[in-house]
Amino acid sequence: MKHQYVGDISDYRKYALLRALSWGGANRIGVCWMLTPDDVSSDGGKLAYLQQPDRYRQFDPQLFDILAHAASESDRRRLQTIEDSGIVPAATYFNELLPDERAARAAYMAGCLTTFEAADIVFFDPDNGLEVSLAKGRKNSSKFLYLDEITHFYGTGKSLLIYQHFPRVERRTFLGTSIERLRSSAADALIWTFATAHVAFFLVVHPVAAAATEACGLWEGGFIAGRYMGSSRRSGSIIDSAIHA
Repeated sequence: MKHQYVGDISDYRKYALLRALSWGGANRIGVCWMLTPDDVSSDGGKLAYLQQPDRYRQFDPQLFDILAHAASESDRRRLQTIEDSGIVPAATYFNELLPDERAARAAYMAGCLTTFEAADIVFFDPDNGLEVSLAKGRKNSSKFLYLDEITHFYGTGKSLLIYQHFPRVERRTFLGTSIERLRSSAADALIWTFATAHVAFFLVVHPVAAAATEACGLWEGGFIAGRYMGSSRRSGSIIDSAIHA
């Protein structure tokens, strides 16, 4: 994540998803920005949607207004603006700059885990997404989340949400490969994908819901009768989702 991305269309979709997953604060979310320095690229410049409120504001009016205000002045396009706004109910943030150097990165991740001790879901927001062939500790490795870090955080009982920018490859194949890589790091997890025009989000969840569903049909003869009683649901169409069990 970079400050220059604040208010971008992908930012809007990201916070909309985080707000939905927080369930009004019932799920405690830890946001690990994986912050890297701004650069001179045009990344983060997709702000035209803010000039089309009739089309985009409907998905989350409160969020849209907050981002429109943040993007209206360059000095407000800062992560502090997002944190102070309360966009994500009851969220905790880890906003230190993520270093490339291996030992410093390990210390960063340890500090992140300590900060998110009470979190139910940890959101990782790397510039690019899951690790590629670039070794941890090399220049620009801070732009990626590494599989051993996923294993470690998931192993502490956290569910994870991971940002992934789509590379220039066939998307269905890329998503399938990414899911298999995530399964290698969190073997028993349920995995959802939430896809937008330019990015995907991987939700890696501990399998409590799956176990409950299975238990509902486990016994016959009046021994135990289980039934899912439903929940409140939101509708919307700015993010497509799929589940991979």
